[in-house]
Amino acid sequence: MTPSQAAIIYAHEADVLNVALFGQTAKQWRETNPEMEGNMRDYATIEQLLVLANIEGMNAELIHMGLSQGDRLKRLNEIAIRQMQVLTAASTIKQLRE
Repeated sequence: MTPSQAAIIYAHEADVLNVALFGQTAKQWRETNPEMEGNMRDYATIEQLLVLANIEGMNAELIHMGLSQGDRLKRLNEIAIRQMQVLTAASTIKQLRE
């Protein structure tokens, strides 16, 4: 595998995580937010970054288990939703923001 092929695979996997958590690919975010510099992860909340780190590890395990990209996306999205609900409801997080 060449470095450019590896970069393409990495970008596709990053977009699986982006769609699972943010509901859009990096390209879609850039097109929607042309005035913003950087990428969507630069604007993520603490909770989103925590969930992202969690689903990155889970995605690696799901790949190891042989799940298709579509099945992984569905599972990761369900996990991301549950984790975001728990994290945003936690009183400790709310206290840290204040």
